Amino acid sequence: MRAAILREYRQPLVIEDVPEPECPPDGVVLRVAACGVCRSDWHGWVGEHPRVKPGQIGGHEYCGEVVEAGPDATFRVGDRVIAPFILSCGACPECRSGHQTTCLDQRLPGFAEPGAFAQYVAVPRDHNLAHLPEQVSPALAAGLGCRVTTAWHALTGRAALAGGEWLAVHGTGGVGLSAALLGRALGARVVVVDVVREKLDHALGLGIDAAVLAGEDTAYQIREITGGGAHVSVEALGIPATVNASLGCLRPRGRHVQIGMPVGHTARMEVDMSAVYQGNLALYGTRGMPSWRYPSLLALITSGAVDMSPLVAREVRLQDVSAELAAFDGPTPPGVAVVTDFAG
Repeated sequence: MRAAILREYRQPLVIEDVPEPECPPDGVVLRVAACGVCRSDWHGWVGEHPRVKPGQIGGHEYCGEVVEAGPDATFRVGDRVIAPFILSCGACPECRSGHQTTCLDQRLPGFAEPGAFAQYVAVPRDHNLAHLPEQVSPALAAGLGCRVTTAWHALTGRAALAGGEWLAVHGTGGVGLSAALLGRALGARVVVVDVVREKLDHALGLGIDAAVLAGEDTAYQIREITGGGAHVSVEALGIPATVNASLGCLRPRGRHVQIGMPVGHTARMEVDMSAVYQGNLALYGTRGMPSWRYPSLLALITSGAVDMSPLVAREVRLQDVSAELAAFDGPTPPGVAVVTDFAG
């Protein structure tokens, strides 16, 4: 099969012919229909993700058709499925309490084992998969990837965003735009922040209430727009400037949600803990979405309550992944890229 392989950090991925994966006893092999290109993949490509080493096949936002099923698998050949990027064990105390994103024994295709920048991918523990509704195209399903699922769980499973509240979103890349659109669907009023005017205009065109061009007075502008500060603020980049702007824009007893991944040189950063203390703020970390929450998210989309299609800006070839990863070095245009052509 054809696969895009990391041979050197910050160098173009190498398209190679490699053996098709073996089917796990408790899982399936998928013919990959689509795979998103995510900023998390970029962290691995530049060498800042601790699990990603040379030789890795990346890609963790995937969907596809089952072409082989193990003897203990839940799904069958021919099923169309979508995968979370965390494959939980289902048996540890975290999993048994419904918190699969903090599973004590996680499997991570695309990071710690071969991922879906390839024509086929092995998926162990297929109890984590969900049936892909016919109304959802492969490109959109891959666009949901870790960004929409992470945003959905962040807003509903962590911050408990309520209708009528103000939501601030710092960074309107894939996960940030997802949070903004889902926040609107939940009845919140939403203000987005970015350094790229085009991305702000794109968000406003999708019905977002207000936009702020990032700068030194970001937090002040949001407090003015929201009449005292956001109730919930999502940080979607994982860098000090946006983390502190997120904390600073909250009203008393507001909730900050850390979606952006602080890794490598941003793993430790200076944070305005005085704002947390003085404002009685709550800080939530979030990563991924428990697989049992797929039905609620997919139902929201298939019912027409939210249109996530504007998230997917480009369908690209496997050989184009390197250019998409390199683009994350600077401000990116609106929307995300999804690989739908795996032939080259």
